Amino acid sequence: MSEEKKDAKEISIEEKGNNAEQISKEFKEHSVAEFFKKNMQMLGLTGKIKAMTTIVHEYVTNSLDACEEAKILPDIEVQINELGNEHYEIISKDNGPGLTNETVGKAFGKLLAGTKFHRMMQMRGQQGIGCSGATMLSQITTGRPTKVITGTETGKAISVEITIDPKKNEPKLANLTELKKEFKGTAVKSQFKGVKYVNSEQAPLEYLRRTAIANPHAQITFIDPSGVKTVFERTSKIIPKKPLEMKSHPRGITIDEIITLSKRTKARKVNSFLKEELDRMGDKAVQDLTKMVSFDLNKDPKQLEWDEAEEIVKGFQKIDFIAPRTDGLRPIGEERIKKSILSIVTPEFLEVNTRKPQVYAGGFPFQIEVGVAWGGGAGKTVSNAEKDEEGRAVRKIEIMRFANNAPLLFDSGGCAITKAVQSIEWKRYGIRDAENVAMTVFVNMVSVHIPYTSAGKQAISDEDKIMEEMRLALMDVGRKIYRYVGFKKREEEKQKKRKLFNKYATEVAIAVSELTGKPMKPIEQKLLEIIIKRLKIEEAKDAKEQAKWENVSEEEIEKEYEKTKEKEVKAKKKKKTKVKNKGDEE
Repeated sequence: MSEEKKDAKEISIEEKGNNAEQISKEFKEHSVAEFFKKNMQMLGLTGKIKAMTTIVHEYVTNSLDACEEAKILPDIEVQINELGNEHYEIISKDNGPGLTNETVGKAFGKLLAGTKFHRMMQMRGQQGIGCSGATMLSQITTGRPTKVITGTETGKAISVEITIDPKKNEPKLANLTELKKEFKGTAVKSQFKGVKYVNSEQAPLEYLRRTAIANPHAQITFIDPSGVKTVFERTSKIIPKKPLEMKSHPRGITIDEIITLSKRTKARKVNSFLKEELDRMGDKAVQDLTKMVSFDLNKDPKQLEWDEAEEIVKGFQKIDFIAPRTDGLRPIGEERIKKSILSIVTPEFLEVNTRKPQVYAGGFPFQIEVGVAWGGGAGKTVSNAEKDEEGRAVRKIEIMRFANNAPLLFDSGGCAITKAVQSIEWKRYGIRDAENVAMTVFVNMVSVHIPYTSAGKQAISDEDKIMEEMRLALMDVGRKIYRYVGFKKREEEKQKKRKLFNKYATEVAIAVSELTGKPMKPIEQKLLEIIIKRLKIEEAKDAKEQAKWENVSEEEIEKEYEKTKEKEVKAKKKKKTKVKNKGDEE
């Protein structure tokens, strides 16, 4: 055999690669913990600033959920200590119900273990990843365990050090001891390297500020690395009503979900299965559906075929169902939002709107709450060096995003909330430059299932129905802002007129007095009476105009906005013409 043929044969063998038996030797299973250990970015635990804020977020949201489930007004304290260069210790304490010896390890040392993922209930966390993810980050950056102290009302408080076995996704407990002193709640202390504390819009302090706004029943204390203590006092002593577990709504359920539910139901007939497993599915809906499908609804649901489930879903789209039950959702509430924003943001004007519950794809009910604060302390200060005409620091729009009352500080560009706010034509509502205005926009989405764009839970997917509801809520609030901002500007103009008239009334009175030889004071008094009379006529017209706009519609605002635009275009054209004519003359 020639050398060329031999080489070609060897190459062809190599090209064939490994056979099935050789490949099977390389085939290995990996635990969830191992997967997330290599993909910490999916948990939001990457980036020096983002990782630190995410850790605080995970500890605080777990504390809030635990306190609310136990009907306890939350008292939460977070402390961050700097131990070295990009080396910090984070301590979080709460007064919640605590954890038992059996659950403490799973809560802080086992990923996808918890009380949330398997329940269709509105809660801040969903996957049971957060606190365990923080334990893993501490472990892989410092080699140290996470120390937890927890105590319940009935049991003795315990102290334990927790690490995670990545291969098994199991917690490893060490130095488990009972404490002699009484302690109720949970305290966690962890060390992290490769993280950084800075005062910025995405830092722990801002996260806790926004958490306090969305959770007015919580008192939150924060101690930063320099020892500065900030306390966000609770503005409500009412513990939010516990939401109920919910069922999927027929108008949003998918074929796959029907098949999945049918395999595990205890019902013996499809009709009873649909009534038991779905929300708002009554006898009338079953009767209507019977006329729309080609099979008998008395059949065993476990025998349901894909095509039959598809018929059911198509039938649901033609039936008029009652809106999803609202007792499963727990909005903050307009009055409580107002109270907390007025306390923390201190705006000049505030308007809040809570929409009625709706359903988005997948049969998940959701509700949108919106608040817009204008003027005063609203907005954010970008730079102290940048000043307005009156010497005040220039403020810019601030968009506060929330999901189930938890702040979202990162990944704002891809979030439905940001897109909804940016899609509003704010000029229509009297706000000419929405980017550079003292305005805070608060948007909270509550749902039994938030459609996050990633496991990091920092941005909401822009589902069509969700975007529509956000826009409608913002436009409704915008109409009320229009009334306030518009009439505020008119009031300012009125005051300028009054000052101007009063100034010239005196000067005119002096001139007339000199010309006529009559006393100045009576002339001035007469002029002032004319001015007051004229201003009263204008005030009456303004009051009439205000009454007209009390129930202004979107269409009327649109017309007014178009008129404003036309005036602006004409003014610009007039200015250009004037400049051109002046240039021609020169």
